[in-house]
Amino acid sequence: MSRIGRMPIAVPAGVEVKVDDMNVVTVKGKLGTLSQKINPAIKVNVETGRVTLERNSDEKEIKSLHGLSRSLVHDMVVGVSEGFSKTLEIHGTGYRAQVQNKNLLLWVGHSLVNGMPQQRLTIPQPEGITFEVAEKVVPILITVKGADKQQVGQLAAVIRGKRPPEPYHGSGIRYAGEKIRRKAGKSAKAK
Repeated sequence: MSRIGRMPIAVPAGVEVKVDDMNVVTVKGKLGTLSQKINPAIKVNVETGRVTLERNSDEKEIKSLHGLSRSLVHDMVVGVSEGFSKTLEIHGTGYRAQVQNKNLLLWVGHSLVNGMPQQRLTIPQPEGITFEVAEKVVPILITVKGADKQQVGQLAAVIRGKRPPEPYHGSGIRYAGEKIRRKAGKSAKAK
């Protein structure tokens, strides 16, 4: 049996888990509501204070779906009760960020965006996501928060992709704690 798939999921107080006839799991909590369709080969059992998942076959594909389905349901329970966050750091001279009208504004050294002169990048805030910027610290910290783990991670990757860290000086946007392999620059010739 799948070691991950057979572990029960603890449901904290204030979180409601429902499964409908189409095997769609809906989790409702203080931070919102999330839904996920689970493969029909996986049976979701909702009990008082916990959720368990069982599979109906020992085929290789169904075994792998067992652990995946359990992880998806667990992440939904954690997301609606505690939420997820990713922190990014901005390194570079003149680089800055701020939140304005629920949009994230970045000044990260772009002079042209899609061929048009523009110095700032605007990233709109999707539904269920919040941005926080700590400007008074070096490096500048951007925190992306939300209930949906996949959406938080994807948006953090999009922000990092606007100016990935470069290997010579290390300037750019990186995840908090990410180590950048630095390259040596050109060395002068000895005469």
